Amino acid sequence: MQGSWRIGSLFGIPLFLDPSWFFILAFVTIINALDLYPTFGSVLAGSAGLGMALLLFASVVLHELGHSLTARSQGIKVNSITLFIFGGVASIDQESKTPGEAFQVAIAGPAVSLTLFGLFYLLSQVLPSSNVGQVLTLHLARINLVLALFNLIPGLPLDGGQVLKAAVWKLTGNRFQGVRWAATSGKTLGGSAIALGLVLVLLTGQWGAIWLTLIGGFIFRNASAYDRLTTLQEALLQLVASDAMTHDFRVVDANQTLRSFADEYILADIQTPMPYYAAAHGRYRGLVAIEDLHFVERSRWESQTLESIVRPLSEIATVEEKTPLVEVIKSLEASQLNRLTVLSPAGTVAGVVDRGDIVRAVATKLKLPITETEIKRIKAEGSYPQGLQLPAIAQATSD
Repeated sequence: MQGSWRIGSLFGIPLFLDPSWFFILAFVTIINALDLYPTFGSVLAGSAGLGMALLLFASVVLHELGHSLTARSQGIKVNSITLFIFGGVASIDQESKTPGEAFQVAIAGPAVSLTLFGLFYLLSQVLPSSNVGQVLTLHLARINLVLALFNLIPGLPLDGGQVLKAAVWKLTGNRFQGVRWAATSGKTLGGSAIALGLVLVLLTGQWGAIWLTLIGGFIFRNASAYDRLTTLQEALLQLVASDAMTHDFRVVDANQTLRSFADEYILADIQTPMPYYAAAHGRYRGLVAIEDLHFVERSRWESQTLESIVRPLSEIATVEEKTPLVEVIKSLEASQLNRLTVLSPAGTVAGVVDRGDIVRAVATKLKLPITETEIKRIKAEGSYPQGLQLPAIAQATSD
């Protein structure tokens, strides 16, 4: 994970630390130490403060592990767990396939935190009163309760937002509708927290309230990201291969000799190479792969025809005109191809589609400001723009 440090793994799931984590670790340690100082002195208070901070983040890891292991039990790949300034986040490959499974993943984290609350609270009751161990366990019990209740607030990206998404999905039968409701709730809550934090700072002069604004900004930003992601996913499912394909290919005579083909087409198209499909007697014979010419001795180019080297359409990577664009993207990435052949219902070549064509179709659908110069760059380099990683979005998208 870019910008983060890997510190190990849990149940085979990589665990990362974001640089911002060290700031919140120091902050929480100092706050806890100041609370304990009058009772336990500087050394013990500092040690206990650090211990509380580390155990707090251990609780966060266990919270995220609850989500992760539940997702993995559904066959979903978990890429990592990362700790950062606002807690932790589990990175998973795709959504759950049903609202019931989505609810299970969402509620698993708060369920772990509530369980930890119960365990730490019970432990605090059996330890000697005013003992540093009792203070520490009681504090952790409260923290885990707050962690569970805070995450159950019904707005994305919080777990409560995921629960709301699953509920709306169940009621409407539309996963995207669920995300819309939960994202709107998240943006409303985030915006309110931003405003309230700023008002408290201005009215009371207590700069501690700025944390409310920062948390609100985090919620608002991530809820907006969910909204944009959903818009992209819907577009990928609504668009099909024929919406993106172009006719940037040539149909050549399958009975043409290799020499004639090389002279007439390869040299002429050297600046703008394109795929060639051989046809004879009104039927497509297959794709002419330029690299296949290198396996034929030059002395035979005068007599050997294209039909002898074509790759039949049944043996090359193809999609149908009505194939959803999300599946086109997955096919391109799975085979690491530059382009795919698009077939008509009759099995003839209807067009070709590459990454630049896909980006153009999405940009047109969503009115994104992507220039034709950028499209040409994508076609030449065979890579998507940094801010539009369609393979990852397609991987996480399902009907």
